[in-house]
Amino acid sequence: MARFGPTPSLDRRLRAPAGMQSRLWWKAALLILTLAITLLLPWWLGGAGTFTAVIAFPLPLLALMVALAVICWNLNAARLRLMLDGRAGRLGQGGALAIEMSSKFALCATPAGGGGVATLLWLLARRGYPPAQASAIFLVDQLADMLFFSLMLGVLVSLSMSGLASWPHQTLVEASLAALLLALVVFAVVIVWLPWLLRHVSPPPFVGSGPRRWMTRRLLRCRRTLASTLALPKGVLMAIFALCCLHWLARYSLLYLAVLGVGGGADWAWTFLVQMLAMAASQLSVLPGGAGAAEVSVGALLLPLMAREQAAAAVIVWRLVSYHLYLVAGAPVFVAQVVGWWRTRANQSSPRP
Repeated sequence: MARFGPTPSLDRRLRAPAGMQSRLWWKAALLILTLAITLLLPWWLGGAGTFTAVIAFPLPLLALMVALAVICWNLNAARLRLMLDGRAGRLGQGGALAIEMSSKFALCATPAGGGGVATLLWLLARRGYPPAQASAIFLVDQLADMLFFSLMLGVLVSLSMSGLASWPHQTLVEASLAALLLALVVFAVVIVWLPWLLRHVSPPPFVGSGPRRWMTRRLLRCRRTLASTLALPKGVLMAIFALCCLHWLARYSLLYLAVLGVGGGADWAWTFLVQMLAMAASQLSVLPGGAGAAEVSVGALLLPLMAREQAAAAVIVWRLVSYHLYLVAGAPVFVAQVVGWWRTRANQSSPRP
């Protein structure tokens, strides 16, 4: 009699190995530690008045912050659809939104955000879009972000050095802005001159000729896809950049709204700058979401402008919307994507009756 359902050998293939299970437990423990740090560290720094300030936060303002986060997801989903331009099959706004929320969940749940890129490439590969070409889509996304931040950095540096804006830690801020702008320029130069660098820069001695040729092919394929994406009609490219600008303007308004909600006083440009510097500082943290570094850097830059408990409460509310919400809302979407892939794999592996 034919046996229906997974065979014992199939069960063994689909069961996670012991080493993978231990890594999953370790990552789960790391994420729990991250969630605790993002909430308890500002609470500890702000003192007893922090709880009162958080409880008194206006609910309509909190609802506006959540709405801005949802708008940000949809803006990025629309941008992804424009960048793909039908090359990954028919992709509606709902499908693009699922990819966006899943990749943002992985970004927030993994150290240095490495899981975000991997999840994006994996989800596009499921739609038949090769990883090398999907990497180019990610680069286009990053280039749009770089252009936006370069323009904003130029404006902020001009305001700071011309004396039109006076901020706390003026010298430190100017040095940080200049360093960030230099890093963006260096990255752009590397992308533009990639073929020349691959031909003339010698690889490290421990890299063999085989891996070097493999990496060179992938990088050049990625660059060709990047060039074809940048060859889209100017109207489409302008729409991609406009969506990018709207996304970051909305996303970086969250801290300003949090400061307003706790009764603090800081202009929008300063809170934008604080978040940009915090994003750079969070790369130094080994915990997911830059936990610890983001809270300390934002709190330290807000302290000169408001009371300690106000700054701590603003950081907590800001992280609840810009980090915890991304985890809570993105987790079910991410799990649904994994379950769908797992079922497809099981159906393909199960023997036919």
